[in-house]
Amino acid sequence: MKFFIDTANLKEIQEAVELGVLDGVTTNPSLMAKEGIKGTDAVMSHYRQICEMVDGDVSAEVIATDYEGIIREGEALAELHPNIVVKVPMIRDGVKAIRYFSEKGIKTNCTLIFSAGQALLAAKAGATYVSPFVGRLDDIGADGMLLIQQIVDIFSNYGYPTQVLAASVRHVPHLIQCAELGADVATCPLSVITGLLHHPLTDKGLATFLADHKRVNE
Repeated sequence: MKFFIDTANLKEIQEAVELGVLDGVTTNPSLMAKEGIKGTDAVMSHYRQICEMVDGDVSAEVIATDYEGIIREGEALAELHPNIVVKVPMIRDGVKAIRYFSEKGIKTNCTLIFSAGQALLAAKAGATYVSPFVGRLDDIGADGMLLIQQIVDIFSNYGYPTQVLAASVRHVPHLIQCAELGADVATCPLSVITGLLHHPLTDKGLATFLADHKRVNE
């Protein structure tokens, strides 16, 4: 499974890079705004900085919701750096744009996926990734993990090369379940990735080892 970090914070990205397990980054307008990145030029510059830090795909989201606008913004993003993946919403014009980008060799991430049918449409259009939002489904009492399983099974049935990118992954159990179900990628906050480091028995065992070492070397 690939680990992407869902952020626009350069410090967090650098920390994930230094950990040695980062495969890519996903961003969106909300994450950019959270970092105080405003204006087209500043946003484009920030994407370039991220791409220079990461040896992997960086999802950059279009704002437009009409076909021509999505194409225009997506092509501008793709020109920034080879690592850029154009993030396109799951809407009618978005699916049409994904087909266009696919034919042009531009990588895409179809976002805001909440059903297996939406994922199937995106895959048929040629999306590089589909992003089912597991946490947001959990919020409304639906089963986000069931959706991951459905999409993985459907893509496997027909050999679609589209990768399942589990999004809105909020905690360690989410991440582990996505891995068990065969998601190709999980994107999440850095805290979820570093949460994999911890187990109380590890902490207890390390404390015992250090205490024993100290005792015999005093």
